Amino acid sequence: MKRVHDQIHRYSASERVNHWTVAICFVLLALSGLAFFHPAFFFLTDLFGGGPWARILHPYIGLVLFIGFALLVLRFWRHNLLEARDKEWLKRASDMIRSGDDAGMPEQGKYNGGQKLLFWGLVVGIALLLLTGLVMWRAWWTPPIMLIRAASLLHAVAAVWSIGLIIVHVYAAIWVRGSIHAMARGWVSRAWARQHHRAWYRKMTGDNR
Repeated sequence: MKRVHDQIHRYSASERVNHWTVAICFVLLALSGLAFFHPAFFFLTDLFGGGPWARILHPYIGLVLFIGFALLVLRFWRHNLLEARDKEWLKRASDMIRSGDDAGMPEQGKYNGGQKLLFWGLVVGIALLLLTGLVMWRAWWTPPIMLIRAASLLHAVAAVWSIGLIIVHVYAAIWVRGSIHAMARGWVSRAWARQHHRAWYRKMTGDNR
């Protein structure tokens, strides 16, 4: 589907709303989670109306995040299956980072190998956050204290893991100019698609050059 001659549709409105809902929830959870993690960050609870409200809201925002992320997984998992060309891309990723140019990289589909690894890494991280968070929530049941302690530790590890991946995601989106515009507006230029995701570009346009 084309908007104008030099643009290609990349994300629908519902996909963009889904993405930004998850992004906002993730930021809110990271801020409130840091407030619980160490007294030095407790002032962040003021963003939520104080400590009690932050404690109340955190798990509910977490549920919204999980539901939104699950919808993203259902939408995009097929595009994120690793292929042989992705493995070759990953082998050469360090050269691309050093040179700052992906012109000589193996052609990619809608997502490259790095994006696919990040996607599945977040699947693992957010699944762990949900499972351990339910144990820690103790809203409807009281698990053994050792289980709560183990869940608390694993929850913190999964949070650091997921935050690290999101930092990489944001950095990559800024580094590859046009990526943020794609998720904000839904369209990319033909030149952008041809340079960064040539196989996807050919599929969308029928241009086999």
